[in-house]
Amino acid sequence: MKGIILAGGNGTRLLPLTAVASKQLLPVYDRPMIFYPLNTLVSAGIRDILIIVSPEHAGSYLNLLGSLLRKYGINVSFVVQKEPRGLAEAFILGEDFIDNGPCTMILGDNLFEADFNDAIQGFERGGRIFAKEVSDPERFGVVEFDRATNRVVSIVEKPKAPKSNYAIPGLYVYDAEVIEVAKRLTPSGRGELEITDLHNYYLEKGALDVRVIDGAWFDVGTHDSLLDASLYVREKDFRSRFHPMIQESLAEFNQEFKRIISLSK
Repeated sequence: MKGIILAGGNGTRLLPLTAVASKQLLPVYDRPMIFYPLNTLVSAGIRDILIIVSPEHAGSYLNLLGSLLRKYGINVSFVVQKEPRGLAEAFILGEDFIDNGPCTMILGDNLFEADFNDAIQGFERGGRIFAKEVSDPERFGVVEFDRATNRVVSIVEKPKAPKSNYAIPGLYVYDAEVIEVAKRLTPSGRGELEITDLHNYYLEKGALDVRVIDGAWFDVGTHDSLLDASLYVREKDFRSRFHPMIQESLAEFNQEFKRIISLSK
């Protein structure tokens, strides 16, 4: 299993913060946002990770994460997305990296409390996505379940009249077929390759598994959600649940940075 973190985009809803930094490098309490999805993948046993970044911020990601986790056997590589063309494009950009195997993609601005180890390591074929009950489902892709059988009936992107309160958070597991499926997608009215179209392809062929998750989930796209995520991380001591390899690498990074600063004085 390989992992992709999508960390491109413009983050316009977080201006002026994103005028000077990538959204996924903004702080969530005591560490850059990117470490939360990175921790989700590492905690699920993934050791090969591709981060998709925008051209103007590629250097910042390389400076932060270039060799940070190498000593722990975690290989992090990068690819530049020249302009955002939809979430599904990530699988096309990552074609060589995926290399005919299964892949988990997580959005770089999504923070999860849930443990995905079993769901990811137990994956075999088809597609597997997740559903979380929320109060504002119209902001997300929405899953409609058959009440009698709990079978997925439909998936609709940002519906005006949601048929359920179950939103699809930004973590998706797919087999290698997803690359060719993504290549065949037709851009939507907003000119993007929609991740919902991938979900529906697998749903229609009877190969999509949807699992309901518990625990906190933050889709950090606004100033309020950025603050809410930071407060939650602090109040629940969320960082104590980070994988030891991530914690140790962060501690080493801080020490080395302090050493370099002291030498420059």
